[in-house]
Amino acid sequence: LSLGIHGLLPKYLTVFLFSHIDCPSSAWVRFQDSCYIFLEEAIKVESLEDVRNQCTDHGADMVSIHNEEENAFILDTLKKQWKGPDDILLGMFFDTDDASFKWFDKSNMTFDKWTDQEDGEDLVDTCAFLHTKTGEWKKGNCELSSMEGTLCKAAISYEKKYLSDNHILISALVIASTVILTVLGAIVWFLYKRNSDSGFTTVFSAAPQSPYNDDCVLVVAEENEYAIQFD
Repeated sequence: LSLGIHGLLPKYLTVFLFSHIDCPSSAWVRFQDSCYIFLEEAIKVESLEDVRNQCTDHGADMVSIHNEEENAFILDTLKKQWKGPDDILLGMFFDTDDASFKWFDKSNMTFDKWTDQEDGEDLVDTCAFLHTKTGEWKKGNCELSSMEGTLCKAAISYEKKYLSDNHILISALVIASTVILTVLGAIVWFLYKRNSDSGFTTVFSAAPQSPYNDDCVLVVAEENEYAIQFD
């Protein structure tokens, strides 16, 4: 369907229909089923919650990363678009109850890219940072005094994603149907005008004609008269 639509629609309509309409605004960048934004405002930090509140105020949470592709996407966007600092604070904390790192957004820890993992180190009050030069993660103290910027992530809900996909499909079908009907209407009008100009319609305005000519009618009349006299 998308190939057919791209062939029928002007470029600006295609961009409008298939743009990242799921994200809150153009300031966000979409990757897979999530939207990302880098808040460049520098803030003073008294606790990690101050950083997290920057994201929650925008309906998001501190960033979590779940595969190499997402990690690479964040690095690339930070370099080309966001121009972030060398180290980006990840939305991760060390849970002392079960001695493991967890994401603030409560997603599963399915991927990591630690550069300095050491067994037996004290990880209390330890945060994780994405080093933008290498793409690796490193551990650091959570007691920060300031932040140069905050990277936030918002997942697109199933309902919103489903409705958005349907909206794109319906819009595309409506526009495609309009284009097809317009083309068909133009073809019908062209055929009508061509037939009209060639005098085809005179067939319908001509007077009806008898299937018999005058000589045939005269013979039939004489035969009938002869038959009456014979009787």
